[in-house]
Amino acid sequence: MKPFRIGMIGAGETGTPLLAALLTAPYVELVGVADLDHSQPGIRMAAAHGVYVTRDFTELARLGAGVDILIDVTGVGSVRETLRRLMQETGNEHTLIMHERIALLLMSLGCGRQADSRHELLGYG
Repeated sequence: MKPFRIGMIGAGETGTPLLAALLTAPYVELVGVADLDHSQPGIRMAAAHGVYVTRDFTELARLGAGVDILIDVTGVGSVRETLRRLMQETGNEHTLIMHERIALLLMSLGCGRQADSRHELLGYG
């Protein structure tokens, strides 16, 4: 069976724990991680594992069928809207966009308690 090809957008406090789990999963191929701030811990972690990193999240979206799931943990609505627009413009019916709330649910299930997002505290979740 082919691994899940994952791209992650956002590599800060919310994304880094999920990224750590993805990096250790044998059934996941992490195709890239995007964040504007390359000093974020997730960017450093991804780069240390040889994963492609970029400041431009649209690079990951333009991979088309080369990515199965784009995980958006930025908490920024305009990022989600841009992703949706790119999927439509490129005719990409393969890639799924995973919203931050779904990522938090999966992280909560994995750790046995409700995971939270700093984005909600900052008012842009």
